[in-house]
Amino acid sequence: MIDTEGFRDFVAARGHALSRTAFLLTGDHGQAEDLLQETLVKAATRWRRVSAAADPEAYVRTMMLNQLRTWRRPRRLTIVPTADLPDSGPHHDQSTQTDLKIMLGRALGVLTAKQRIVLYLRFYEDLPESAVAAQLGCSVGTVKRHAHDALNRLRRVAPRLLERVCP
Repeated sequence: MIDTEGFRDFVAARGHALSRTAFLLTGDHGQAEDLLQETLVKAATRWRRVSAAADPEAYVRTMMLNQLRTWRRPRRLTIVPTADLPDSGPHHDQSTQTDLKIMLGRALGVLTAKQRIVLYLRFYEDLPESAVAAQLGCSVGTVKRHAHDALNRLRRVAPRLLERVCP
């Protein structure tokens, strides 16, 4: 029996942060939604074990990383035409923020899945190289190489991102 109330509360409280994590790992909103949905379905079926963990959110993030590493199917964009456009609400000029998000999405798209995972764990989760290596089941040298290659690729592809981060 699933503790649906507890699971709903968890998703309501931490769903946005998990969605952001999925986007950082995939670099694509559609793939991020798929990754998060597949992970949450698995978490729901194992909710008793997940909720008993010391940090359920960390447990779900680890599930998400494992899910991403096992994805083999190609991702395709599906466009469904509609006659009615959704109401966008009041308009606020967020062009700078939008440009940055687009740039980040494109930059993440040129990285391999392993490079995105390493950058996420090292710089977003702020884990030491040894912890990243342990989580990925590889050597510290491999973690350093993935981080080095990813950062060099980002410097070439999106130098403006680094200007925003390190003025």
